[in-house]
Amino acid sequence: MSRRFGAAVLRSYGSRFAVEEVALDSGPADGEVLVRIAGCGMCRTDLAVRHSAGRSPLPAVLGHEGAGVVVETGGPHTGLAGGDHVVLSFDSCGHCRSCMAGAPAYCDSFASLNLFGGRKEGAGRFTDAAGDALAPRWFGQSSFAEYAVVAARNAVRVDPALPIELLGPLGCGFLTGAGAVLTSFGVGPGESVAVFGAGAVGLAAVMAAAACGAVAVAVDRHPERLALAERFGAIALHAASADLPGRIRKLTDGGTQYALDTTASARLVNDALRALRPTGHLGLVARLHSALPLEPGALDRGRRISHICEGDAVPGLLIPRLTGLWQAGRFPFDELIRTYPLAAINDAERDCDAGLVVKPVLIPEGRSR
Repeated sequence: MSRRFGAAVLRSYGSRFAVEEVALDSGPADGEVLVRIAGCGMCRTDLAVRHSAGRSPLPAVLGHEGAGVVVETGGPHTGLAGGDHVVLSFDSCGHCRSCMAGAPAYCDSFASLNLFGGRKEGAGRFTDAAGDALAPRWFGQSSFAEYAVVAARNAVRVDPALPIELLGPLGCGFLTGAGAVLTSFGVGPGESVAVFGAGAVGLAAVMAAAACGAVAVAVDRHPERLALAERFGAIALHAASADLPGRIRKLTDGGTQYALDTTASARLVNDALRALRPTGHLGLVARLHSALPLEPGALDRGRRISHICEGDAVPGLLIPRLTGLWQAGRFPFDELIRTYPLAAINDAERDCDAGLVVKPVLIPEGRSR
């Protein structure tokens, strides 16, 4: 039976989102689940579609930080049941070398599954009111909608006592920042990490560092973001500070063991490298759009630099760890969230672009049928 419901559709790279009625003509296939979305975070990766030079197919329903309740399961082996509360994360094939090694963020099919067309085999499709097909699932979800069909492997069951409408960003933005600290770096008590950029990813990294007893230094150009970082236990420094690397080295007894850059600023990347101790590790999470010039000596004395995707996380392991930290009062991600009705998605995008909100979360309000 066809299911009709509201979804935010982006029809062209320069247009506004429009909440439209869409249809899903098939239920979940084997290994999939149908989820009623309770809330979906808005990530800058969603907004970057506007600048993707045609590589992301449109029209499409975006959204990849969804959370909600399982309505229906496909096949007997999903490991989920109707009524389960789930957080949705990125898609992966499950059988390539990276997936088999516990590194699904580096899946051989990551780009095709998440960015450039989604699953092609047995994947249910949204159609619009005219019956025209919308692009396949964005990040395996397309969760700017009242419902999403997802592979069971990227749906993580969570405690139903948790505020499900707020949990979606744990599937990407907060996962990335916290995962960089907890998984990529393996930061321990007494160690130090410098975080460049105090947005959703950076502040999640700051909270994770505090949760494991590390010293965090947060660098940003927005005073209100620096104030948030201080509230979460970080030492705050303005990005325009004179001799920024020197100040960080002085504050951290000769430099930090780790640094995380979320800005893709060449200047700040070089500052981050110069702030590291010998053998220190800089992780980059933002996509670079031009050549990265490194200053002489930036990689001397064993310092290294790497790209980090999705916090190197296995979502089924890290998301429960993060919710446990939140329940213990040690990862207060909810303080970064402002909710908007799905119908106000363009307001959420405007506020996100203007830096007025750290993490918008969209709440579907329409009545499905």
